[in-house]
Amino acid sequence: MNPSESGNLGDVFMAHAGSDRIAVVDLYDTANPREISFRDFNAACDAVANGLLVAGMEPGDRVGILALNRVEFLEVLFGAMRAGCVPVMINVKLADETVEYIVRDADMKAVFADLNQAERVPDGVRTVTFPSAADLAGGGAGHSSSDAYVDFRIFAEDAFPSFFPGGNDIAEQPYTSGSTGTPKGVLLDHHGQVWMIGKIVESRDIREDDCSVISAPLYHKNALLAVKSALSAGGKIVIFSRFDAQEYIRAIERYRLTMLTGVPTMYALILQEDKLLDETDLSSVRNCSMGSAPASDNLLDTLAARFPDARLNLNYGITEGGPILFAWRHPDGLERPRTSVGFPIDGVDIKLVDGPDENQGILHVKSPGVMKGYHNLPDATKNVLTDDGWMDTGDILKRDEIGWYFFVDRADDMFVCAGENIYPSDVEAMLERHDDIMQAVVVPAPNTLKAHVPYAWVVKRDGADVDEEAIKQYALKNGPVYAHPRRIFFVDALPLSGTNKIDRRAIEAQAVEIAREEEGAA
Repeated sequence: MNPSESGNLGDVFMAHAGSDRIAVVDLYDTANPREISFRDFNAACDAVANGLLVAGMEPGDRVGILALNRVEFLEVLFGAMRAGCVPVMINVKLADETVEYIVRDADMKAVFADLNQAERVPDGVRTVTFPSAADLAGGGAGHSSSDAYVDFRIFAEDAFPSFFPGGNDIAEQPYTSGSTGTPKGVLLDHHGQVWMIGKIVESRDIREDDCSVISAPLYHKNALLAVKSALSAGGKIVIFSRFDAQEYIRAIERYRLTMLTGVPTMYALILQEDKLLDETDLSSVRNCSMGSAPASDNLLDTLAARFPDARLNLNYGITEGGPILFAWRHPDGLERPRTSVGFPIDGVDIKLVDGPDENQGILHVKSPGVMKGYHNLPDATKNVLTDDGWMDTGDILKRDEIGWYFFVDRADDMFVCAGENIYPSDVEAMLERHDDIMQAVVVPAPNTLKAHVPYAWVVKRDGADVDEEAIKQYALKNGPVYAHPRRIFFVDALPLSGTNKIDRRAIEAQAVEIAREEEGAA
């Protein structure tokens, strides 16, 4: 059944469900790739839905997924939604106590987990374990208990009758990262997300003959949207259990990838593999998209040189807001500035508030895709969502005279140095204009006299010979004196969070520790 008939997000690829074309290439075990057709993938999703009903699950019940990227993750995702249950995707990199909090907060009736993650599920919650890589490689269906995944699924000859959701029925409940507090469950409804997937396929020209790579974790919005939109269009996806730059590059030629996705740090790691890139046929790639953080001109220049036939697309999205708000193309066919996050998708209303003028400010958004609220958090919901549906993203954007939008900064990343407001992204952009710098992150370090001072973590371009003092002098010459980084730390790669974003909180913690040590030694 198509989502146009059922309204169920779990049916998003049903137009292709009878096809024998490959839907998923699963590289959970890179030595033993698995290729699954649309027909077989659809049957497996139905089998999960049947298993949930037989297990006594009811519409609205929460079902957790605690696993690395693999096709079984997706089978549970779509199968749960078809049964009317609500999948909750759990970040495997979270601390045990945070995992337990999410399971309890969502009142999960079952959790599907990798074998090495199962022991993290709280007592009293049914755990269904996925086969290990060794089981899969051996052609068997090994399992550790009667609740194993292979026993849970129930295959049937007839198609599963998908749940017909109402306007407020929740499709999925991802949790915020929790980097600035306790994770919050985001309530995304079926109708809004089905609408959003249709808009993404249309506005980004995703095609049946596309092959998309999924290396970001499936508990992250970017990966989930890429999966749903690619499969909805009838395209193929190649999924990695975790990001590996060399395997990513090899997959481009092996599977003739057309759609690459990642965050700037992932692309920076890919671009360090000069020899492998030289040896690899990259001509199939027609789109390179990246999000979650701004990209430097140096990074974009290098990427464009490596993929001359591909369009470079910067993305902006927020889980609570849709999550995608901007299209890659202008309705009048106007050329997009390279650093723009796009033009508003038709049906997405946008306004910029509390800025110096109407063309810069904190982004507020309204669309069918905006969340219904935070799970069991009415006060937190009221803080960001108005009664008439406007969502406060907390992000600062600007708009040019044509209507293209550009990301500026997180409103809550701003810090004060000697009475001056410092927006880290401004300083980062200035540093990244230096010929020898690929990436930069600027964070506040505590200072007795000035409250905070900027510290910078920098990734050099290959072969660059530049030192801390040279970068300081460059910053003093090219930006406000008060904003120049007082310390520069060179690293091979910036640390990533569990969602593959730059882990600013980890860098801030390092800055705090270094600053305190230096003040103590003074």
